Formats: sequence, C-alpha cells, structure tokens
Amino acid sequence: MAKRTDAQSSAPHAADSHDLIRVHGARVNNLKDVSIEIPKRRLTVFTGVSGSGKSSLVFDTIAAESQRLINETYSAFVQGFMPTLARPEVDVLDGLTTAIIVDQQRMGADPRSTVGTVTDAHAMLRILFSRLGKPHIGPPSAYSFNTASVRASGAITVERGDKKTVKATYQRTGGMCTRCEGRGTVSDIDLAQLFDDSKSLAEGAITVPGYKGGGWNSRLYSESGFVDPDKPIRKYTKKELHDFLHREPTRMKIAGINMTYEGLIPRVQKSMLSKDKEAMQPHIREFVERAVTFTTCPECDGTRLSEGARSSKIKKISIADACAMEIRDLAEWIRGLAEPSVAPLLTALQHTLDSFVEIGLGYLALDRPSGTLSGGEAQRVKMIRHLGSSLTDVTYVFDEPTTGLHPHDIQRMNDLLLRLRDKGNTVLVVEHKPQTIAIADHVVDLGPGAGTAGGTVCFEGTVDGLRAGGTVTGRHLGDRTALKATVRKPTGKLAIRGASTHNLQDVDVDIPRGVLTVVTGVAGSGKSSLVHGSLCQQSGAPEEGVVSVGQGAIRGSRRSNPATYTGLLDPIRKAFAKANGVKPALFSANSEGACPTCNGAGVLYTDLAMMAGVATTCEDCEGKRFEASVLDHHLGGRDISEVLAMPVTEAEAFFADGEARTPAAHKILTRLSDVGLGYLTLGQPLTTLSGGERQRLRLATHMAEKGGVYVLDEPTTGLHLADVEQLLGLLDRLVDAGKSVIVIEHHPAVMAHADWIIDLGPGAGHDGGRIVFEGTPADLVAARATLTGEHLADYVGG
Repeated sequence: MAKRTDAQSSAPHAADSHDLIRVHGARVNNLKDVSIEIPKRRLTVFTGVSGSGKSSLVFDTIAAESQRLINETYSAFVQGFMPTLARPEVDVLDGLTTAIIVDQQRMGADPRSTVGTVTDAHAMLRILFSRLGKPHIGPPSAYSFNTASVRASGAITVERGDKKTVKATYQRTGGMCTRCEGRGTVSDIDLAQLFDDSKSLAEGAITVPGYKGGGWNSRLYSESGFVDPDKPIRKYTKKELHDFLHREPTRMKIAGINMTYEGLIPRVQKSMLSKDKEAMQPHIREFVERAVTFTTCPECDGTRLSEGARSSKIKKISIADACAMEIRDLAEWIRGLAEPSVAPLLTALQHTLDSFVEIGLGYLALDRPSGTLSGGEAQRVKMIRHLGSSLTDVTYVFDEPTTGLHPHDIQRMNDLLLRLRDKGNTVLVVEHKPQTIAIADHVVDLGPGAGTAGGTVCFEGTVDGLRAGGTVTGRHLGDRTALKATVRKPTGKLAIRGASTHNLQDVDVDIPRGVLTVVTGVAGSGKSSLVHGSLCQQSGAPEEGVVSVGQGAIRGSRRSNPATYTGLLDPIRKAFAKANGVKPALFSANSEGACPTCNGAGVLYTDLAMMAGVATTCEDCEGKRFEASVLDHHLGGRDISEVLAMPVTEAEAFFADGEARTPAAHKILTRLSDVGLGYLTLGQPLTTLSGGERQRLRLATHMAEKGGVYVLDEPTTGLHLADVEQLLGLLDRLVDAGKSVIVIEHHPAVMAHADWIIDLGPGAGHDGGRIVFEGTPADLVAARATLTGEHLADYVGG
C-alpha cells in the first residue's frame, strides 16, 4: 500500500486552490458589467437598496448558471422534461458549486398540499401507523388522504419480469375521505349565482364567467338537444333540469363536433372549484366567493381521512390527531414511543420534527395547508430538508431569510445560517436586516441607486469596512428611529370581540381609528389571525372598506408590466388616441398595435428542444413591440414605445403639464413615486421585479381604493434601511389624510414610529394568541415587560 511522504503532505494540494467563485462581466437585468470574487465556504451577505441588482447577481446569474450546468449533466431524454434555462449574460463564471435555492416563493397551493406532505414528516407518520396502529387497516397508503381506495374486478394482467399473472380482482386501500376527496371541506353551490331561471339559454341564462356570449361553453348546453334553448329554465321539466344540471359525462356530437356533454354543476366543480382560490384570475375568484360556500366536511370533520384511517390508533392517538397537534407537541409524543422494531424510523421522524422546532416553526401543525404559509414560513419549511443533509461544499442561496421574523427569532435564524456554513458550505444571503449583515464573513454592497442608477458593486469586504465605507448601506447601518415626542389622538375605535381564529384565545381588543397602529409579536403569535381573520371580517364599519395589502405574489406573464398592472396604460392609450385621432387599441402591444413578427413581445423565442431556448430581439420592431406605423403617432413629442421606456419619475413630469397633460395617468404615477418605485420603467416586465417591488406596486394600486382602514402586512419586506424612512413618510401621509392604518410588522423602526402598539404573545402557537401589551411605544419601552419591549428598548437606546 502506497504511503505519502512528508514532503507530499506539507505541500498545498492543487485542489485546495479553488476557493473563490469568480464572476466577470455580469450584465443580467440592470447589472453593469459586474465583476466580483466571492469566498467559498464562507457566509456572504449581499446588500443594497431595493432594485439595485442583488437578486440579478445572486439568483439570476450565479444560482441560475449553476442550475443550468447541473441540468446539462443529465441525458437529453431527461432534459426534455426539465425547464430549459438560458445562459445568463456574463463573460466568465468560475468556481461554481451545486446551488440550492431557498427562496420565498409561496408553496404549491393545491388543496391537498399540507406542511406534512411537502416535507417527509407525513410519509414517515404513515409508515409508523401502518406498523404500530391498532387495529391494523393496511399499508401506508391506507393513511394517505391523497390516495383513494380502489376495487376492480375482471381479467387484470400483472406483469413481473417474464411472468404474467391474470388476477380476477384488484384492490388498493387508500385513506381518502370519499365525501370531500381529501380536501377537508365540501362546497355548497348557490344555484341563483349559476343562472337566471327567468331567462332561456338563448337569452344568456347562464351567468358563470366564460359561459356567456355564444362561446363553446354555452353552445354545449343550448345545442345539446337535452333542453329547449328557447324555454325559460324555471319551466324545465324534472328530466330537463336534471340533464342541464347533473347529467353524467356523455360523449355525443354537438354542432358536428365530437364533444363530452356534462351537467353544469359537475362541470363548474371540475373547472373552478377543484382549484386553489388564490391562484384564480380575479373575476373567477370573485364568482367562486359569491357562488360557493365551503364548509368543513361533515363525514371526516375536516381531517380529510376515511373512517378506517381515523380508527387506527397508537396510544389512543390517530394519525388525524397527530397531524392536528402542534409540531413541538408531536415531537414530544414521538419521543415517548419506545418501539425497537421501528427505531430507525422514529429517529428520522424525531429529527425532522425537531428541525421544525429549531427553526422556529414548532407552532405549525402537519395538517396546515401549505398555501396558507407566509413567504417567510414557506422559506423556513424549505430549509428543513437541508438542515440534516450530509451534503457539503454546496452553495446555499437565501432570499431574505429573516422575513416575517421577530427580532427575538432572528438570532435563531443566524445560528442556522452559520451552522450551514460551518459544515463546509458556501452561504449566499440577500438581506437588509443589520442583525444578519453583522454575522457576515464577507459583504457585497450593490448600488448606488435602484434600476438604471444601480447595478454596480459599491463595496466588497468586511462588515466593519462597510460601516466605514460611506455607501448608502454603510451610512444607514447604525440608523435608529427615535420614539415620537407626541403621538396622535384616536378619532374612534374598531372593536374586536371574542376573536378565536386559529390560536387566538377569545381576544377582545380595541384598535384606535385615525392613527398608525402596529400589531407585533413573535412569529406564530396570532398577528395575522387577529387582523386578517377578525378585523377584516368584523371591522364594524361597512361604510368604509378595509383595504388589505398582503404579501401574495403578483401573477403576470412576461407581457405584464407596471403600466398594465396599475391600469396606467388605459389613460395613456386614450391620450395618444385623442391626440392623433385614431383608436386606443393601436397603442397596446397586446392588441391591434402589436408588431406582427413578434406579436408584441419584443423578442422572438426559439425552442431548441432539450437545449436551452434562445430569446432574440425582434429585428422588425427592434424590441419596441409595436408596428412601425404606430410609432409615427406622437404625444408631447414622444411615441408610445418611448413613453413605456421612461422611468416613473420622468413619466410623472411628462404627464403633469404641456401637450401630454393627462391627470388620470399623473395620479397613478404619483402613487408609484410615493411608494418608492420612481426608478422603475413603465414597460419593465413584472417577472423581473423583486419581492419588495411587487408588494409596493400592489400598495400603489390599492391606494386608489376608497377605503377608510388600510391593513398592511409587513410592508418593510425587501426594503433597504434607507427606504424604510420613505415608507414611514408614506404611512404618515395616509394617516394625515384621515385613514386608519394598521401595520403587521416586526421592524423596530416602524414600531418606534407608531402611535399605538398591540403586542401578541407571549409565545407562538398555543403559547400565544393573547394580548400581552397595548399602548404607546414609549410605554412599551418603559415597561420592558414583553420580548418586543426588550428589543425595542435596545433599539432606541431606552
């Protein structure tokens, strides 16, 4: 056996020299030929104002290229099933390792997706119950609410290798509740919302979206022959009404085309009610909310499971009971199961559940629908699978992991990031919070501004170097918002009585009107349950609407942009049409004015099968998206493509006066400027906006609504320290305009600026749900009686 000599062992190995990720000439989105070197196996934090290019560098360049290179190692057949990723616009990317992206994208909002199913916890619980549950009811699938029981008879051939076996029957035991099909809720449909029974089909009796105007959906019923299209629905016979509403799927020819006819109710249930409400288009969601009431399934009592699955128990606990427990309580219960036959399974399950508790999610339950998790919670659930991973030398990429975390919880998150690093991994974090920036081994500060004013590296080095560096981030790192000398006086109150949504424990609270109220507390203490679940339902002020600005993702294609999303394009098109005496539709790249070559996309997409698709600028319109003749029409000396290329601040001045004066457009642009989006161009695709930019775009849109109460859910998400000041000014303007502003927030600057604070706690889950303090920020600091009070006192130096 060969032995190493001392000379060999002391000399540095060539493999140890690869200790940097090198980026040269990155030009993705607004990056201006960025070149940096990032140390491997260290924690690097990327900072900079919102829109400065952090996500473009970390996610769209480094992580995207790593993902693309890994995908290329698979066979062409496998690549055909994977998303095709184009190579980022960068000259050199060297020293990359496998990248694992832990972002804030909401989890799949499928009704059957839960915290237990998106981690391995539910699968392990099912195996545990199939081994130890009494009475024994079957394999792990018998405890799954996503698996239906199947029984079939006939000549069924089962092939195993060369052997073929013909079976007379086939049986699979599943745990799905047959009534609600594993959803936990059943829907009742208000027939009056589906059709107007005083009209006939020919007169447009069906009022379901997509069934009007003589399209195929309405012709399916009027030309089926089952009902008389000219007879009012209220005069139908019993058979006609059954065929119209409940008929089973029937293959037949309608208008000369082979189609499947089906009753209106099952058709609407399949096409609309089986989907997640949040993922629907606004007009469909509005219809569903109006037409359908969802109630807890009476058969399974919301557990989603069949009677058999609920009857099988371990120590008097069924799998439904286990999934309904808070995870920290479930972890304790599992710890008490000493069964040698399943010891390895218990160890693995124990580790997963302990990871939930460790990461601050012990207050969740495994049966919590994954679509109801906040962005921060979703990101932390995704971290669970990586905490116990044996992989090392991996690049972990985090997008603001402290989102939704109380200052008390941020230290715990910092410890996890450092643990990942200490295992020999490279950790890249996009972050604004000073507490997380402080633990960085290396800091990259982008800027100096946002949009076209950003995209350059302003600073690289240590945290101490950043403080002394004089960049925007360095100057604001030690910022402290002082407590207000005087607070506003309330003009009334919004009374909440007996609130018991989720973990709230029969809470009574008065939220003052006409002031800035901050609702705070540790993650999982019941803030959102109190505000969204109680206030928005019983505000006691039906005459003045509650305008709620949440954190849900903005849904839009690459054709959507700030101008289309905010409704700004409508007054602009009308102004162009009026000035030139033509139709407004000409000035829409999605309508008559679109370039015929690229259909108004500005680029041509070439699909190269299993290779990465290529996007090339359209040669005919040169990326302007409009037909050449449309660009001959001008308003204030600019054509429509030039207007869409303007930043918000320039467009605001352009539409303020002169020939281009358009008050309706100017009003929307002022709101965009107010929320700090003055650097965005009007035609920038929504798909390129950061999370913080999307939320502020939504806020600007909601500001137009006639509401007396504004509810904002963590509006500092994605905001740089320098931008928080601008947000506080915006909140003040809303209050000064006579609005009541309620903010769910952890940021100490927002808490210090509040007129009134409501603190929930003292802990999370069943340890929370109570009001532990209500009063002014000064009183909270003076008392120091709660976790929030202690952190706020440290922040303001009280």
